[in-house]
Parts: sequence; C-alpha cells; structure tokens
Amino acid sequence: MTTSDSPVDAAVAAVRLVDHHVHGALRETPDRPTLEGLLTESDRPVPPWMTVFDSPLGLAIRRWCAPLLDLEPGVAAEEYVARRTALGEAEVTRRMLRHNGVEHYLVETGYAEGVLGPAEMAAAADAEAGEIVRLESVFETLAAEVGAAAAVRTFPEVLAERTRGAAGLKSVVAYRFGFDFAPEPPTRAEAVAAAGSMLAGRVADPTLLRFLLWSGVERGLPLQLHSGYGDPDLELHRCDPLLLTRFLRLVEPHGVDVLLLHCYPYHRQAGYLAQVFPHVYFDVGLAVNHTGLSSPAVVAESLELAPFAKILFSSDAYGPAELHHLGAHLWRRGLARVLGGWVEEGAASVDDATRITRMIGGENARRVYGLRPADE
Repeated sequence: MTTSDSPVDAAVAAVRLVDHHVHGALRETPDRPTLEGLLTESDRPVPPWMTVFDSPLGLAIRRWCAPLLDLEPGVAAEEYVARRTALGEAEVTRRMLRHNGVEHYLVETGYAEGVLGPAEMAAAADAEAGEIVRLESVFETLAAEVGAAAAVRTFPEVLAERTRGAAGLKSVVAYRFGFDFAPEPPTRAEAVAAAGSMLAGRVADPTLLRFLLWSGVERGLPLQLHSGYGDPDLELHRCDPLLLTRFLRLVEPHGVDVLLLHCYPYHRQAGYLAQVFPHVYFDVGLAVNHTGLSSPAVVAESLELAPFAKILFSSDAYGPAELHHLGAHLWRRGLARVLGGWVEEGAASVDDATRITRMIGGENARRVYGLRPADE
C-alpha cells in the first residue's frame, strides 16, 4: 500500500479489501522458466529471446514487489529471481500477502494444483478466506466416479452438499464453449444425452454446460462467470459478456447475483450490463495486474458507467504471490489517481471518494456474498 499527503490517497490506502475472486499462492519455489510462465496468460513457453520481466507486469513486479524482498525498486530480473529463490516460497508469500491490505479472500478452488487452499491462504495472509466452487470441476469429479449420465441425475444434490458453507459458484463456460450458447435451461433428458459425448472427462458440450449453469442458478449462490481476457484456451471474441444478455434476463427472476470477472477488453460492456440489470456485477481483476503501469486507465474505464455499488475488487491472482500483492496495490494506485482527479476538479468530495473506495474495495462483496461487516 502507498501513502501520501493527499486525503484521497490516504483513504484508498486505508481501506481493507475483499478479494472476491482469487486463487491460491504457490506451495513450492519455482525455477525461473516456471515463474515467468506463471506471469503471463500464454500457455506456451516463453521464447528464449525475451523475458516476461520486460512487460507491464514484469516492470510492476520489479518496482513494487522488490522492496518487500529487501531489494531496491527496479532491480534486475536476475537479482530479483535469485532473492525470491533464496527466501523460499513460504516467506515470499507471507511477505506479499501481509502487505496488501486484503482482509478476506474468496478462493476459487477449481484448479488447485500446486497452490494453497482457502485455509492455508488465510494462515499465510493472517486474513479470512472462503471458497468459490467451480461447477465444471464438481461435475467432472462426479462423472469420474459414477459416469457422466448418472452424474447428470445426481448433480444438483451433490452440488448442494459440496457447496455447504461455500461463498459462491463459478463457471468457466467462456473457456469451454463461449457465451454464444442457447440461454434457456436444457431438460434433464437433453443433459443426459449430451453427457454421452463427454470426452476425456472434460465438460465441453454446450448443452451440458448449460445444465451446470442452471443447476448453479437453482442452487441460489452468487454465480461468477469468467469473461473476456484469459489464456489461449478461449476464443476471446466469444467471451464478450453482451452475448449473455438473454441468459441474464432469464436468471433475473431467480434472485441470483451474477458476477462478471475480469471482462477486459469488454469491461465497458460489462459496465453497461451492471447498470441495466440489478443482479449483475463486474470487476476488472485480471486486467489490472497484466496492464501493470497502465492499469489506472483500465480502472478509470471501469468507473465510467455502472453504479459504484455494482463494481467489486478482485486480483484473480494464481501462483506467485506477487500477483496477490500487485492486484491490490495496482488497483489502489489506479483508483486513487482517478478519484483524486475528480476531487481536484471539484466533481466529487473527499467523502465521496472515501465512500466509493469502501464500496468497491469491500462493502459490495460483503453484501453480495453475505460476509460479515469489516468492523465486526
């Protein structure tokens, strides 16, 4: 967190955050190629003629994470990697997570290989943590045990049991198919028929994905949907949240909140949906880290249209704890710059800026997910 003499900067620095969509930090210390691979959304090896440390995110790590490892800001990549290796991942994680001002993590556990679970994250960060359960992972685990067709028949009951105590649900339908699916819930018979085409234990059929989505809606917990930017598994042009408009209309009577995650470069479209649908919320989590020094522009664009009560903070950090730290730091940096400008030109007061910061930083998430207030 940063501080300055500006009352807006101070208000933004002071807010305790709820990271409403995050993954676990690494268990083991990675070598440099593995580390660099975790600092990009590409699933291809980093070419030998380049380094991810020469990127918007890489510069941000060398600038703002280096001091937490007792290094000078802007240190060379070689020295940075050597220092984090010497400290070990547990110490790096402790330092990063205890200096970002996050008091509550909602940890999505659908892909948990090699990373900490919610309870371990809470211990490492000296914070609270809850779980977000991925629909596709629950179904795939069940199908491996009883077969895909039988899994369709028992999935709602198994999901209810699996999510006992969970804060919310998530779907990766954007990765598995895209948002251009038929919005209506399929019949059980249609879902059973689709289960017959399930390959390699992975849900990819649009009918089966729709069945999981609507099972999630019926479960009644807040539903997170990855939207926009991600790794090459997805086809980005099919991840525009505007393609969800008909689905969102059908979900609305069920009283379930839908949270659009990341959204870049479609965050303006997400802001429109959050404005017109009472049950739709959004964040720009993943984009903030990966745009690095330019992230204030993304934060500013996220504030253009939607009511401030409809925007949440997330980091979407996975793996290196630098991402957990920077997700919070860069979001604060961007928000302070935007709100400070509004106050300077007389368009908003310091009280307005403080209230907006508290809403987006944590209060909105506490309301949506039913978390206890910060002062309890």
